[in-house]
Amino acid sequence: MSDQTNNTSRRLVAVVVTHNRLDKLKPTVDRLLDSDPAHLHAVVIVDNASTDGTAAWLATLTNPRIDLVTSKVNLGGAGGFETGMRHAVAQHDPDWLVVMDDDARPFPGALEAFHDLPPEKWDAIAAAVYFPDGRICEMNRPSRNPFWHWRLFLRTFRKGRNGFHIPHDEYEKDGCPIDVTSFVGFFISREALRTAGYPDGRLFLYGDDGLYTLGLSRAGGRIAFLPQVAFEHDFTTFGGSGAAKGQRFRPLWKIYYHHRNLLLLYRMAAGWLFWPALLIVLPKWYSKVRHHDGARRQFLRLMTRAVVDGLFNRLDVTHAQVLRMAGPEPTE
Repeated sequence: MSDQTNNTSRRLVAVVVTHNRLDKLKPTVDRLLDSDPAHLHAVVIVDNASTDGTAAWLATLTNPRIDLVTSKVNLGGAGGFETGMRHAVAQHDPDWLVVMDDDARPFPGALEAFHDLPPEKWDAIAAAVYFPDGRICEMNRPSRNPFWHWRLFLRTFRKGRNGFHIPHDEYEKDGCPIDVTSFVGFFISREALRTAGYPDGRLFLYGDDGLYTLGLSRAGGRIAFLPQVAFEHDFTTFGGSGAAKGQRFRPLWKIYYHHRNLLLLYRMAAGWLFWPALLIVLPKWYSKVRHHDGARRQFLRLMTRAVVDGLFNRLDVTHAQVLRMAGPEPTE
């Protein structure tokens, strides 16, 4: 296949993971189904044990491109993506997958732009992700690993996050290689799946996308940021639903996954420099306890368990165990 061939001959399947956000899921499904079937063969939706009417609404969908996977328990985002991607490959034999959260969706024309890209140059592609108002979505800005690129390593000391994330002006260019990105508008080829396998569902939440994409890069996979493909991430009305609202984690159990999985990511990224970096990272993390009045004991319990499990690569803790560690949410 030449670079000039357009390329609806590539079978593309979307994987969407949802949990109790029906108001966000509906426009995402509508946007995906508005695409030309030649550009999107199927939409695999993983309903992660939603209790907000999602299952009833999904049952009303009759479009033959919809393929519903229902989990009886909440597998977290990581478990949902692993389950959905495995199902998509087994049932639809795609050439490429594109994955997204329930509050993220391609802008009109994005999938067509993907099919117009050279088909064999990259193993995976990260879309440019924007807020609905057009601002760049910072949480989805791809990056290079500064520990693999010494110029970036030095620049990171001066600029912090802006030292290793791609510059904003890359969104106006033709694309660039990257090492790490999110699962919002991430296109994965079958070659990438052969190289890196599937995301690790045991991570449950946070960092599964960073660990997967960094692992793919480390294994020799070629990942590009290509701003010709644009996605919308509509989480602006959910200021309190992320890892932390302000500096306080809500709900408390997210403390565990956020920090355990970050340790795993930092270790993969930094290599032997991970150990001296801990001398900086751990005091900073533990200082967050000051933001958790009324829940400081729970914070310290979850943080300490996260650090221990992260250092020993323990991924066998169940979500029920994490909830018990967190205990009841404090009243405010």
